[in-house]
Amino acid sequence: MGKGTVVRALSARGTGVWISISATTREPRPGEVDGVHYFFVTPERFDEMIERGELLEWAVVHGVHRYGTPRAAVEEHLAAGTPVILEIDLQGARQVRETMPEALFVFLAPPSWEELVARLVGRGTEGEEERERRLATARQELAAESEFDVTIVNDDLDRAVGELAALIEAQR
Repeated sequence: MGKGTVVRALSARGTGVWISISATTREPRPGEVDGVHYFFVTPERFDEMIERGELLEWAVVHGVHRYGTPRAAVEEHLAAGTPVILEIDLQGARQVRETMPEALFVFLAPPSWEELVARLVGRGTEGEEERERRLATARQELAAESEFDVTIVNDDLDRAVGELAALIEAQR
């Protein structure tokens, strides 16, 4: 029950929040649909997006693939008064802090390190090498929790989603 689970549950509540769709250079996992889960792009297209300033933020995640948030759709939704959620990593959050310091930065924390490891292993979507990369990234992210405005502990899905929905409502 990670960031994606919380964001999907929030969206299902009909909160009127728009969830941005990231671009990535990685291959789709089984069941993922281009333009729904991610925009799957070639490394060359991703380079073009960077060069043209089309990304609000971007980062190399887990030392392998690049992910980024297309700028235009985020700006359009914000201009229309729609709250926007970016499901991004620490590198991306730091970039957004530079360009949109007025944004609310929420850190979704696992209940414990042991639970984070159990969730990652339980997903079964990564091999041992990928798991170790993800755990190394998680250590860095946990160490940066103080850089965020609010922390929500992700120990109970309904409570975590409720806290996030209340934060969004308070920002309207």
